[in-house]
Amino acid sequence: MKKIGVGVLGATGAVGQRFIDLLEDHPWFYVKFVFASEKNEGKKYKDAVIWKVSAKVPKSVSLLPILKCDPKSSPVKIVFSALDSTVAGEIEENFARKGCIVVSNSKNHRNDKYVPLLVPEVNPEHLGLIELQKNDLKSKGFIVTNPNCTTVGLSMVLKPLNDAFGVKKAIVTTMQALSGAGYPGVSSMDSLDNVVPFIGGEEEKVEKEPLKILGTLSKKGIVLSKISIDAHCNRVTVRDGHLETLTIEFDKKPSMVEVLSVLKNFKALPQKLKLPSAPLSPIVPREEDDRPQPVLDRNEGNGMSVVVGRIRKSNIFDIRLSLLVHNTIRGAAGCAILNAELLYKKNYL
Repeated sequence: MKKIGVGVLGATGAVGQRFIDLLEDHPWFYVKFVFASEKNEGKKYKDAVIWKVSAKVPKSVSLLPILKCDPKSSPVKIVFSALDSTVAGEIEENFARKGCIVVSNSKNHRNDKYVPLLVPEVNPEHLGLIELQKNDLKSKGFIVTNPNCTTVGLSMVLKPLNDAFGVKKAIVTTMQALSGAGYPGVSSMDSLDNVVPFIGGEEEKVEKEPLKILGTLSKKGIVLSKISIDAHCNRVTVRDGHLETLTIEFDKKPSMVEVLSVLKNFKALPQKLKLPSAPLSPIVPREEDDRPQPVLDRNEGNGMSVVVGRIRKSNIFDIRLSLLVHNTIRGAAGCAILNAELLYKKNYL
């Protein structure tokens, strides 16, 4: 197939760099345009970026000129958005209204009525919102978002368990990597020898976003799931990989063996379609007492698998476990790229 040229909005930031890194040698897409702030407009990408995600800037992108984040800057059919939330909302809408497909990692449109909040293994049917959105925008363009990085891993674990046993309540405590705060992010004086027990707006996202993701598509939008979630979010001194502890109450009372079996055997549409970024196993259970660990397990499935361990009985609810998600790959750029691959296979591109 002929590769599709794409743009990256916010290309110099941490998630923008991850987009460019993951799109290097992608079988379907290649980076044709890079967009960033006006202060860098006209510079070569390699001269504007403080590159952090790999050894060096990919050659295919290094000499591209930085363009202003305006759909008039250059014609492109699809853009990946890694824009900061302070500017993402209006810019993404401008691109969509001009007929562009915006696949966004930013939070601004996640809760919009007709915008899919998409994790392809969990809720691919929510692509049905796109026609409603296009009618609302009066445009051929549209916006698809992926969730907060912590929510992605949480939703992937809740999905098969909810289908099998009916999740009623969940308590999740997160230990979130420094890369989740971007670059330069959390200062060394705040992070070293420390745990920061607050991440602005994070707990609200983790408690609310899964309700839309696990909700039901209707003709008027998404009917939210009725699962109750309490979240405690902490920043810890880990470079990449969000570790989460999860305690769940179910409608049906499963055994630990049943929970392990459901998670181990979970496959979904991306695996059936053999999408390029889809891991063979979206959930990888570990049975060792001390796993998952970020340094050992975050790159499972090229960073696209969620690793689960420590499945055991709860003294308060039914089951407790630990899960690990690579926050800048599966939790951010990788999820957005998988969303675009699903859009391609479903003929939305």
